[in-house]
Amino acid sequence: MKTKITITSLLLLSSILVSAQKYDIKKAKTYAEISSKTDGKWEGRKYIGGTTFKNVDRLKLAPEHTDHSFDIRYEGPGWESNRIGYRLYLDWRNAIDIFGKKTSEMILPKVGQDNFDSYHEMSDWGADILKAGKAIGIGSIDRYLNNEKLHFREVDSTIATVVNKTTESGVKVNYYGWKTASDKIDFTSELTIKPDQLYTQHTIKASKEIKGICTGIAKQKNTELFKKESKNKKWAYIATYGEQSLVPDKLGMAIFYQTGTIENNVETDLDYLLVFKPTTKANTFYLVGAWEQEVNGIKSKEEFIKYLDEKLEILNKKGKM
Repeated sequence: MKTKITITSLLLLSSILVSAQKYDIKKAKTYAEISSKTDGKWEGRKYIGGTTFKNVDRLKLAPEHTDHSFDIRYEGPGWESNRIGYRLYLDWRNAIDIFGKKTSEMILPKVGQDNFDSYHEMSDWGADILKAGKAIGIGSIDRYLNNEKLHFREVDSTIATVVNKTTESGVKVNYYGWKTASDKIDFTSELTIKPDQLYTQHTIKASKEIKGICTGIAKQKNTELFKKESKNKKWAYIATYGEQSLVPDKLGMAIFYQTGTIENNVETDLDYLLVFKPTTKANTFYLVGAWEQEVNGIKSKEEFIKYLDEKLEILNKKGKM
């Protein structure tokens, strides 16, 4: 019996490896990656030298790494569909940013290859269109405690992995020993995107019940805030719309969340926050970016609200997207 199990396991592993090798990015509608340098050296908290970025399926963050260390291409993992792209700053900021796409092709392999952040400038494929700054970005995680937003400044180790399948792509980040205030926990964040969709499914899990775990939307000028609950009151969204991209032009951002998981809504100078109830159970929500320059993109507030209401009705009926 042991021999059969071993053989079965080997066959399964072989199948997975073959499947990964066959993933054709030219035909893909989703893609995720993380890319770093290994042939340079650390000088303090900056990575100096190195000739090329190499994609890996798994990356353990260097203890020296911080914002603008230059060891990771575009500062963290990225994931995209044929409609939109996202990236996560894999450092103390832990914010999710948006890549606006003007093409249905996978663009992430092109981004940041020049060792610089030229992706802030408009190109044929699009650009980074969200200024996160000290804000939470869109749908990322922080901790809000005593009217202060606590980041990921103290983490024992951080490991990011990426997965690409024909049906979806995604990123999983394991934070071991995340310390905020007097608490130290392990935390997991899984981000998944599907073909033809604007939204990312974000599933989070904490090893300990602590108050203040939060997500949210960066607060920008020239925007309107929208809120709505589903008919069964189990789901809701918060959303903003207006000229809030870096272009500047119209961008919609939203989070769909389960009402029973939220302790309170908080508005700060920088963010609209959703604060989760303390739990060790997994929580799933959805984050959305909708840029007007996307191919056949959403170009008005009315179109954006229509999109949001259609997705909310799906959640009302099915409990998932």
